Amino acid sequence: MIDPNTNLHYDNMLYAMVDAVTFAIGKLGFNGIEIRVSETGWPSKGDSDEIGASLENAEIYNKNLLRRQMKNEGTPLNPRMRLESYLFALFNEDLKNGPTSERNYGLFEPDESMTYNVGLSSFAKSSNPSTSISLTSSATRTKMISTVSSDRTVESCNYVI
Repeated sequence: MIDPNTNLHYDNMLYAMVDAVTFAIGKLGFNGIEIRVSETGWPSKGDSDEIGASLENAEIYNKNLLRRQMKNEGTPLNPRMRLESYLFALFNEDLKNGPTSERNYGLFEPDESMTYNVGLSSFAKSSNPSTSISLTSSATRTKMISTVSSDRTVESCNYVI
């Protein structure tokens, strides 16, 4: 998609929304403010009327998000400023009320088994000796830290409660 006002090319809605906010607050005179995304993710399951909530879509969305984060990618409006974003959520919340999708944003199940593999080991850059990714769940006070070595293997994966 190309924005007709700026001629900037967008290949995802997250960056388009962030740049829309940046542009809008800039029009109000607040320039140079860093925008951070406090929660983003995709549900791996949903009710029959929740179109798009699927394991395949969640895996694609979160893999693409992590790939962009590891590249320190910015948005089309601010390509040199890495977009800081936080993945929602580390664990599925099986006791949460609401539609099925609300309980199924996690990379892991409540029993700590993987919901799907986002391929953390594939995000290591060969030029870096190691890359660390820290994922925190505020709901469970659990933190997962993965260190990925230059040969693209996960060196460690720690859970801290």
